[in-house]
Amino acid sequence: MDAHSSAPVPPPGCPAHGGRVPLYGAEFAANPQSYYDYLRHYGPTAPVELAPGVNATLVTEYSAALQLLQDSATFRKDGRRWRELNEGVVPMDSPVVPILMHRPNAMFADGAEHLRLRQAITDTMARIDSRRLSRVTQQVSDFLIAQFGYRGSVDLVGGYARQLPLFVFNELFGCPADIGDRVLFGITGMFDGINAEQAAEVLYGAVGELVALKRSRPGEDVASWLMQHQARLTDEEAVHQLALLLAGTDPEGNFIGSTLHRLLTHDAYAHQGGLIDEAIDDTLWENPPFANLAPHYPAMDTEFAGEQFKAGDLMLVSFAAANRSPILAGERQVGSRAHLAWSAGPHACPSKDSARQIAMTAIENLFNKLPDIELAVPEASLSWRPGPFNRGLVALPTRFSPVEPARPVPAAAPARPVAAKTPEKTGRWSQFLNWLSK
Repeated sequence: MDAHSSAPVPPPGCPAHGGRVPLYGAEFAANPQSYYDYLRHYGPTAPVELAPGVNATLVTEYSAALQLLQDSATFRKDGRRWRELNEGVVPMDSPVVPILMHRPNAMFADGAEHLRLRQAITDTMARIDSRRLSRVTQQVSDFLIAQFGYRGSVDLVGGYARQLPLFVFNELFGCPADIGDRVLFGITGMFDGINAEQAAEVLYGAVGELVALKRSRPGEDVASWLMQHQARLTDEEAVHQLALLLAGTDPEGNFIGSTLHRLLTHDAYAHQGGLIDEAIDDTLWENPPFANLAPHYPAMDTEFAGEQFKAGDLMLVSFAAANRSPILAGERQVGSRAHLAWSAGPHACPSKDSARQIAMTAIENLFNKLPDIELAVPEASLSWRPGPFNRGLVALPTRFSPVEPARPVPAAAPARPVAAKTPEKTGRWSQFLNWLSK
C-alpha cells in the first residue's frame, strides 16, 4: 500500500491488497475493533471470510444493518438458501457450518412459519414471573459461589458466568436430575467444540426425553407451557425450539463474563454496585455477546447499500461494528439503548429482558457475597474466544477473601470421558438439586 495513501492500514492478519478480511485467528480475537475500523473503508458492507473457504458479506453500518434486519421480504433467514453451501464451495466440515446451517426452529424460519414458532416462544417466555427468575438466579449464584468461595480464587468465566445461565434455564425448563445433567453436558460440549457431534446427540436426546416427559406430566415450567401453546407444536418442533432457547445460554455467559470484566478493569465501576446497570449497557454497546451473526440471504438478485448481491449470498450483521457507527455517538451520550446487541426486526432476541435480569441478579449477588473480588492477572494477559461470532473471554482469573459456604458443598462429580454417551448421574445439575434440598 502506498505510504501516502489515505486508505486505512489493515490490522495484522488482514490482506494488504484487496481480497477478503478474515474474521478468525488470534489477531482478530485480540483486537476485533481494529478490523471493524478497517472494514468501514469498504462502505456499509465489506467482504469477509468467516473461516477458510467460507465467504460472506458483513454489514458494518448501523442504518444498513437495521434495513437488512427489518426487510424480511428481500432478505430471508432459511439457511437452505445458502448458495455457496449448495454449490459445494463451502466445506461441510468447516467449524462455522453448524452455527449457520438450517434447523427447524424460529431462527431459521421465514413468513407464516416464523410467526407461528416465534409467537410460541415469545408467549411462553412472557409467562416467566420476574420474581421467580430473580429467585432462581440467586439460588444458582449461591450454589456456584459455594463451589469456590472458600478457596479465595476462581476463573469467573468457567466457574461462574458460563455455568449460571445453563443452570437457570434447566430450572425454568423443569429438568429432572438425569435429563438436566445431560443438557449441561451436551450444550457445553457443543459450544466448546469438544466432540461436538456426540455432545449434540446427548443434548437433543435429553431435550427429546424432556418433551416426552412434559407431554405426559406437564408442570409449571417453560417446556410445558411451550407445548401447551395454541401453536400446537409437534414434538420435533418443541425439541428444536427448546434447544434454540438453550443455545442462548452461551451468549448470556459471554454477556455476564464481559460485564464482570468491565466492572473489574474500569475504575469508574469497580466495586460500586450502583453502577452495574450502567456497566451492563456499556458492555452491550461495546462488547455485544454475539459480535457478528444474523445470517440472511437475498431472496433474489438485488442491490443493497450500493452493492450488487446474488440470490443466496451469505450476509451477516456486525452488531459490534454497527454499535460504533459514527451516527450513534449522540445516542451513547444520552444513555440510549438503541444498540443492536439484541438484533432488531422480526428475529430480534425474544428473551432480552430475561437475559438482562439474569445478568443483573448474578452480578449483584456475586459482588454482595465477594465484595473485595479483583482481577488476579494483568488485564493484558486475558484472551478472548476465537471465531467470528462470539465475543467472550476465555477466562477471567480473580481472587478475593475466602468465605465459608452457607450450606454444605456437594462432593465433586467424578471425572468422565467427554466422548461418553451419557454423563454420570452425579453430574452438576444433580449436585445443585441435592444442594437445594439441604
